[in-house]
Amino acid sequence: MSSSKASEGDTVRLKAGGKEHTGVLMPHHEFSHPDVIVIKLKSGYNIGIKVDERSELIVTMRSQQRVSKPRGQETGGNLPSLSFLGTGGTIASYVDYRTGAVHPALKAEELVATVPELSEICHMRSKVVFSIFSENMNVQNWRSLAEAVAEELNEGAEGVIIPHGTDTLGFTSAAMSFMLGDIPRPVVLVGAQRSSDRPSSDSYGNLLSAARFCVQADAAEVFVLMHGETSDTCANVHRGTKVRKLHTSRRDAFQSVNAIPVARMDLQGGMEILSPYRKKTTGKVQADTRMESNVGLLHFYPGMNPDIVRKMSQDLKGLVMAGTGLGHVSKEMVSVLKEMVAQGKPVVMTSQCLNGRVNLNVYDTGRDLLSAGVIPGEDMLPETALVKLMWVLGRTDRPDEVERLMLQDMRGEISERREL
Repeated sequence: MSSSKASEGDTVRLKAGGKEHTGVLMPHHEFSHPDVIVIKLKSGYNIGIKVDERSELIVTMRSQQRVSKPRGQETGGNLPSLSFLGTGGTIASYVDYRTGAVHPALKAEELVATVPELSEICHMRSKVVFSIFSENMNVQNWRSLAEAVAEELNEGAEGVIIPHGTDTLGFTSAAMSFMLGDIPRPVVLVGAQRSSDRPSSDSYGNLLSAARFCVQADAAEVFVLMHGETSDTCANVHRGTKVRKLHTSRRDAFQSVNAIPVARMDLQGGMEILSPYRKKTTGKVQADTRMESNVGLLHFYPGMNPDIVRKMSQDLKGLVMAGTGLGHVSKEMVSVLKEMVAQGKPVVMTSQCLNGRVNLNVYDTGRDLLSAGVIPGEDMLPETALVKLMWVLGRTDRPDEVERLMLQDMRGEISERREL
């Protein structure tokens, strides 16, 4: 490196191990091996090449410093105004095209600047609420985000777009749905399965489609927008309380459960409405962020020790159980859940099956759960039921009122009928 006087961002030709590679020299970091040089190939992928004293590094072109100027901030005219609220995640990254390195977008302007077409759709304003991995999200983060969304909508934003990590995106979308209530304009959470340095990144298409949906549709709910297929053809708009990540890495990982998507966005700009939604209105938003955080979510399994659940329940104010099939647990577990209910701690039963509806009237175990006071979770996703129970317990701890609210469809979380 020192003899060739190469620096990060230079285009180099590296001869090592009897092979020759050409690409952009990437920076070393704390995890880099001292004998490995990383270059970015023309394809966009990075490769690490082990070198020794016989290897040769030749600079073919020096890097040129580029000044990144955020775009879209100067747009005016009659374009609608959209607000981008950064939270972190894979989508919250941008490529330094001088070096090819990927950096976190600590300013939301750095994120929206990567999609210059946005300036043709809307006037953008942006800020970072926080920048964390989505698995570190908690109730206080939800509160801060809901208050920031309310502020943006009350200041006239035609819509709010929230770039968010995909791993807990469904939890946050449910939390925003309950905390924000009947909002007058759309809030769209959007993520990326592939980072922006990869040729297969879905960040660009998802952000652009989210902006188009906010402008083109007259919808006013909390939504999640992600790729609808593995290829770059469309993105689906899902209701915030009916969506789940169903694959670890596919670009179309997010699917509506017990519902069909609200809309499909052609990545070329078209829009197809697929199901009814709440329409835009006028008025101010008051975020109701009261939440009881001491609520648990457990996945029942054969042989589950009732004593473990009994001990855990001592510190809980409520519990959501993901049972088997129609919403079942073992006979031993029924007595533990009955004890919780007797202590004034509500228990909501959902299903691990995800698709379909809980029905506690079919088998003896289900009827025993009903007799114990367990609340059937209808066709709610377990994570949506968890967030909803947090929200309900933030308002009341009266058992009859908790049951009434949990069985009431508030934000499209409970379907009236099954969609085939």
